[in-house]
Amino acid sequence: DAVDGSVVRNFEHRPKAPVVECSITADSSRVIAASYDKTVRAWDLETGKLLWKVRYDTFIVSCKFSPDGKYVVSGFDVDHGICIMDAENITTVSVIKDHHTRTITSCCFDPDSQRVASVSLDRCIKIWDVTSQATLLTITKAHSNAISNCCFTFSGHFLCTSSWDKNLKIWNVHTGEFRNRGACVTLMQGHEGSVSSCHFARDSSFLISGGFDRTVAIWDVAEGYRKLSLKGHNDWVMDVAISNNKKWILSASKDTTMRLWNIEEIDEIPLVIKYKKAMGLKVKQCERCDRPFSIFKSDTSSEVFTQCVFCRIDTRGLPAETSSSSSSERENLPPPPGGSKDD
Repeated sequence: DAVDGSVVRNFEHRPKAPVVECSITADSSRVIAASYDKTVRAWDLETGKLLWKVRYDTFIVSCKFSPDGKYVVSGFDVDHGICIMDAENITTVSVIKDHHTRTITSCCFDPDSQRVASVSLDRCIKIWDVTSQATLLTITKAHSNAISNCCFTFSGHFLCTSSWDKNLKIWNVHTGEFRNRGACVTLMQGHEGSVSSCHFARDSSFLISGGFDRTVAIWDVAEGYRKLSLKGHNDWVMDVAISNNKKWILSASKDTTMRLWNIEEIDEIPLVIKYKKAMGLKVKQCERCDRPFSIFKSDTSSEVFTQCVFCRIDTRGLPAETSSSSSSERENLPPPPGGSKDD
């Protein structure tokens, strides 16, 4: 119970080995968990009864429900692959072995439940289409170190990745043309060590991340700066999540605790107010999508933005020196099944 911290439900036939990851359906009816015993199990959230169990031949490092609750994606260690399973009929939809060249660290569905993003120790990002059963997009050397986690915005247009290189990046995966240079926004100087997790707020106004430095960072996505750092854990923050109303953050740590943070009045915190004043932050309205966003003008820059960060990524072109680059610098991202690039 999020109010008093008491146990609401005990689940039958729980794995005896450590649980790596768990995921709940959008309608809060079912929960799955991947374990070091090489199984993925599903339970009825209301009764706690085991619905099904699937055992694999290799260790599972990640598992997620699709937003529509129809599919489950699992990421593998030794096989470097992913498996997409029909969660209703308990049948395999796709098994993609050697999808990456090293261990997969995280995988997730887009909001339409049609594409699966995966990241790996190989520093590569891949997007797989469930319907066509083909890889739509591969971004190599996306970070300078292993990529630990990934998450889509609610629109599905953008993907955030966190990395052991201490940075987070936001990638445009919607426009149909990916650019190796200039197609992402990098969020830096938010953590003093590896970043282990990331999660967008429902309206994409801010992003949260957890790291090896034992902190949870809250990022202003529009301006790309760390808004606040939450401290209290005694070990690596392994995962983070945020409520749909943006009032609560949940963090899980290797110190064996979970913490629930109330950020409802984050803009009233003296430290945040002081930082905003020091940066000269102001709120403007994007001329393209009407989204409100924060901006600041530094003493050394004459650039004044009129669009939010998402619209700036969406319209950004290649630098002049790369406009005639080879095909490896550009990769066309096919439209969703039944759609077109203009959709």
